[in-house]
Amino acid sequence: MLLSRYFLPVLRETPKEAEIVSHQLMLRSAMIRQSAAGIYSWLPLGYRVLRKIEQIVREEQNRAGAIELLMPTLQSADIWRQSGRYEDYGKEMLRIQDRHERDLLYGPTNEELITEIFRESVKSYKDLPKNLYHIQWKFRDEIRPRFGVMRGREFLMKDAYSFDLSVEDARKAYNRMFVAYLRTFARMGLKSIPMAADTGPIGGDLSHEFIILADTGESQVYCHKDLIEGKVPAADSDFDGDLSPIIKAWTSKYAATDEKHDPERFEEEVPAAKRVSARGIEVGHIFFFGTKYSEPMGAKVQGPDGNMVTLQMGSYGVGVSRLAGAIIEAGHDEAGIVWPVPVAPFETALINLKAGDKATDEAAIGMYQQLRQAGIEVLLDDTDERAGVKFATMDLIGLPYQLIVGPKGLKQGEVELKDRKSGERQSLSPEAAINQLIVCIESQRVPV
Repeated sequence: MLLSRYFLPVLRETPKEAEIVSHQLMLRSAMIRQSAAGIYSWLPLGYRVLRKIEQIVREEQNRAGAIELLMPTLQSADIWRQSGRYEDYGKEMLRIQDRHERDLLYGPTNEELITEIFRESVKSYKDLPKNLYHIQWKFRDEIRPRFGVMRGREFLMKDAYSFDLSVEDARKAYNRMFVAYLRTFARMGLKSIPMAADTGPIGGDLSHEFIILADTGESQVYCHKDLIEGKVPAADSDFDGDLSPIIKAWTSKYAATDEKHDPERFEEEVPAAKRVSARGIEVGHIFFFGTKYSEPMGAKVQGPDGNMVTLQMGSYGVGVSRLAGAIIEAGHDEAGIVWPVPVAPFETALINLKAGDKATDEAAIGMYQQLRQAGIEVLLDDTDERAGVKFATMDLIGLPYQLIVGPKGLKQGEVELKDRKSGERQSLSPEAAINQLIVCIESQRVPV
């Protein structure tokens, strides 16, 4: 992509309404623009990041055996009345009526709708187990939306729902999602820690939040230091096999959010040198809630003995749009964003320091074409801005690498390759720079 043809309205000043780093940088780097309180338009740069996050989530859900579908944003109030949650949910639910005065709502979650779909479609235990998921926009009317996409009213979410015949099978479904989540966040360059958590309005008796540590996190968290460097399950993990050893390895050491924290147990179980107390950001939440929805909504199947059995259910959420902000909170410096390769909007910047100079233009275009042919996502700055402005813009938007082409370097047969994260710069021949860049990017695309 040529920057001269791209839509990238960056801001040089930090907007006053932006309180935390991710909100500030997402606005400044032209990833988002606010449309209303807690509601954002995703501009081209941000939309590319959003789609990359979404695809990683999708790939790991599919790997774990979940099946994708798509449910609507608007839901009938009737099914929420069946579950008993329509009145209980409170003012966070956006309630509306259509022209026929039928009660509808903008879905904040989808337990009721997926239960209705499954109830009407599956009648026998032979069709179990199943895990169905979608990636769809949700709306919760937060009383005080803040922190940009970290706590907005409209957000993109992956929510999956498992259906099983027995509690034992449902726990296996829970374990599959547990492992899938560890892999999902690791692929985005994040270190996530599963922590015992309250179930909240979803309900149930088993729940884990997946937390990444960040100074601007919304909650206090406590954990054993070893969990921060925990081994992420491999891509070839057997999701049909026994995953309990993996679950045990990640849950045997102390880890809890503030709501579940037990100070005495923390001090007893964790050596002083291994105690971690920090702020954390929730990026995923999984629940096993048994028959909380299937019982009142009559979701049953015929069991092996011919008797009707109420389904055991779980739900599993990932905040896709929230993750864009969380990744920035975990990866930035004073100059701007520092994207991991797997979620970067482009994998490298190519900076032409003297657009309009024939030799520099030819070299930049030639390298641009070579990178594209090699499958590298490259953003070529071919504008006539000053060098300082170009560097500031590329540091701000945080592409993992910068390949810098200028007339002085070309006379010496060299270009400069900069690693955005480390700041390391190398002067190399154009051919060597391209080869090294390709190797670096390809090696980081799927880090686990």
